[in-house]
Amino acid sequence: MEILPIAHFESPFPSKFGIPKQSGLVSELRGRIVFTREYRNRDALRGLENFDYIWLIWEFSANKHKANSLVVRPPLLGGNTRIGVFATRSPFRPNNLGLSSVRIDSIDLDTTRGPIINVLGADLMDGTPIYDIKPYIVYADSHPDVRNGFVDSTPIRRLKVVIPEQLATRLAPEQLSALRKTLELDPRPHYHDDATKVYGMPFCDMDIHFRVNGDTLYVIED
Repeated sequence: MEILPIAHFESPFPSKFGIPKQSGLVSELRGRIVFTREYRNRDALRGLENFDYIWLIWEFSANKHKANSLVVRPPLLGGNTRIGVFATRSPFRPNNLGLSSVRIDSIDLDTTRGPIINVLGADLMDGTPIYDIKPYIVYADSHPDVRNGFVDSTPIRRLKVVIPEQLATRLAPEQLSALRKTLELDPRPHYHDDATKVYGMPFCDMDIHFRVNGDTLYVIED
């Protein structure tokens, strides 16, 4: 079976470093779904305005090498424990496909690029190919009070984030909130713990530099 992209994603993250590792963790993150020319037809979205969430099936397009192992090391477990790939949401998978649930913010049917879906909370890099879109349906897709494997016993660690006022004023309030919540999730590789090391992360046409000391992340002014 050959599958081709139906759309591409526009995101404030031009590289994969720093992107939240799951959709919905940073609800303020804005993105756009822009369809390829073949699917720029408003009829394809007829009725979608009656849904709040959609599923995106997409490609981990920034992965340069094919997955060569059936076990991975989830960052949530510190990057040291090996788990079967099909028991994780690792980006290093046999078919390189991702699945994300995102909130529909608005749908613009008449633009120079055809219909565009504006969404919130996505974990996709800018330019990511999207292969399919399906509506999120509660009775089929929501399963409360179920087991969640290692996730149940490993809470997400959030850092305290300190952003200099001079840099903060360069971002709109929603962008600043999205940046702060993204950094709270600790973008570093989980095996890194060097308080002197400075990391760089592109976000909204800015280069964000930071270091982490203990439970606090300090953004460094240029």
